[in-house]
This record gives sequence, structure tokens and C-alpha cells, in this order.
Amino acid sequence: MAKKNPSLTSFLLLSFGAAAFVGVLVFGGTRRPVESLIWAGATFIVALVGTATLALTVKDDQPAPDEPRLK
Repeated sequence: MAKKNPSLTSFLLLSFGAAAFVGVLVFGGTRRPVESLIWAGATFIVALVGTATLALTVKDDQPAPDEPRLK
């Protein structure tokens, strides 16, 4: 059985979670909201591109030749 491809929503939620975590950490350390937003934005972009790139590297499962593709 073929694996289900992850949706765009899962990529965005994962990236948003990472960005929020980094933003809170930076804000807690520096107390500068602009700097924490910059770090959060950069983390969002890096996490989004990284997870999308990793998702592209996974090969799809090939169905068995003796089984029908549609059931």
C-alpha cells in the first residue's frame, strides 16, 4: 500500500511550531520583540524549506506487480 503524501498544512504547522518556539526563546533571552520576530521568521523559512526538501527525497512505494492498483 502506498504511503499518503503529507499535506501543506502539516508542513506549515511544523514550521510555525518551530518558529514560535525559537521566537519565545529569543524574546525570553533578549526582551527585544523585533529581534525575536526576525529569528522566528528565519526559522519558519528554514524549517519549511527543510521539511519540504526532506519530503521530496522520499521515494514512493512501488505496488506489487501481481496486485491490482485499484480495489
